[in-house]
Amino acid sequence: MTSIRLYDTTLRDGAQTEGVSFSCEDKLDILAKLDEFGMDFVEGGWPGSNPRDDEFFERACRMDLGKASLTAFGSTHRHGIGPEDDSNLIALSSCPVGWCCIFGKTWDFQVTDALRIGLDENLTMIEESVAFLRRSGKRVMFDAEHFFDGYRANRDYAVSALKAAERGGAEWLVLCDTNGGSLPSGISSAVGDVLRSTGTPLGIHCHNDSDLATACSLAAVEAGCTMVQGTVNGIGERCGNANLCTVIPNLAFKAGARVDVDPRGLTQLSKHVGEIANMVPASGMPYVGDRAFAHKGGMHVSALAKDPRTYEHVPPESVGNSRRVLVSDMAGRASISEKLRELGLEIIDDSPDITKKIKDMESMGYQFEGADASFELLVKRLRGDIEKRFEVSGFRIFIDERAGLEMDSEASIKVLNSDGLMEQTAADGNGPVNALDNALRKALARFYPSLRDVRLTDYKVRVLDEKSATAASVRVLIRTTDGESSWTTVGVSENVIEASLIALTDSLEYALMRQDQVTKVKQ
Repeated sequence: MTSIRLYDTTLRDGAQTEGVSFSCEDKLDILAKLDEFGMDFVEGGWPGSNPRDDEFFERACRMDLGKASLTAFGSTHRHGIGPEDDSNLIALSSCPVGWCCIFGKTWDFQVTDALRIGLDENLTMIEESVAFLRRSGKRVMFDAEHFFDGYRANRDYAVSALKAAERGGAEWLVLCDTNGGSLPSGISSAVGDVLRSTGTPLGIHCHNDSDLATACSLAAVEAGCTMVQGTVNGIGERCGNANLCTVIPNLAFKAGARVDVDPRGLTQLSKHVGEIANMVPASGMPYVGDRAFAHKGGMHVSALAKDPRTYEHVPPESVGNSRRVLVSDMAGRASISEKLRELGLEIIDDSPDITKKIKDMESMGYQFEGADASFELLVKRLRGDIEKRFEVSGFRIFIDERAGLEMDSEASIKVLNSDGLMEQTAADGNGPVNALDNALRKALARFYPSLRDVRLTDYKVRVLDEKSATAASVRVLIRTTDGESSWTTVGVSENVIEASLIALTDSLEYALMRQDQVTKVKQ
């Protein structure tokens, strides 16, 4: 079984993603998480390029890393000066890390048209730069930039660039599909040829401009590369880099390779980095996405209940994810039973009634596949397991527009609790729904003070029949949290305020139900 080293460049290549800007604290946080996960190499940035990276390396090198080898990135020295006078290489040589990764040109077109220097001079620059870092005590990897484009254009020159790095003392030669335009077959063929032409271990670094970065990385490993470079969630410049959250399980579960990490930590790693990058990971991402193991069709769920292998290529827990059963108008009895089991609800012989009710409500525009809280409330109401804790007996919303100023929204509301006591109050808000939410929770706080800690975190509106224009029904999804957990509720109406109120009341009913459950457990 081939052992593959994993090289993460989230902090450098991933930081080039549009809209991503890691602070020094962000980078230290991610470094600690990558080390905890077991990454072999973590590329921290480019010393000397900016104060933030300099501070990061200074502080990161004081961390007690368990496994990850912190690596500094840079380039070969500039034309016209030697490596000892190049500020980039000086910064690398003085950076307190053991490993450096430098890139150099391997495509003759890039050398003659971008650098505008002679081909032989570029080879000298590569060899001298690697040798200089080796003399300063660094272990060196060489990133062969644009290698596959260069290989297709001038195979001999591309390979000669690798040999120059090899002569300088590089311990890894990393073949880069910098423009992301290669096919897996071309990657595989080139890697096989390079292995016959050099004696240094090979790595692969692919960009995703053709949506093939993962496939090309796997093809490179199959052909003989023993290092894969990539980023968490595939973030990176343009279309991103090879996604390590996909590459790693494919290597471990499909390619028969040995990776010295536990894939069960991948989903949590994906979410952690996504949170810090302020980029919610794509829900459809293989292995770690929220939809990766979500099942909707009734026949699928029925088969899954017998054996998950019928519709899952790996167990979700193998990558730290979980199975989700989506309840919809496509659901059958098996889907309902599986959803009840997932939510910890008793499975009894009322599944046909629940199924019929759900199908009827979804024909009206409801959608429970993203609103588990509303689904759970629906089931318990149908079974008589919970009583109504409050009722909105009436409300009004006032919207005033003052010339040249923003609109003001105010909601007044009447609420009855389960004992028939009434509370009437009003509240302002940033828009009518926010005002209604504030007024509702303000009124209920008299009966249920704990609801003061409950707040909305997300609000979505979907028009269900665009052809009906302003008369169309709308579906409102509301995400709510009590600071410890969160849940989603749904409401549907031809009136967006009414739809919002349905979702709001469900969200607060669910909060009260959760609090009752916690109290019972403590007793």
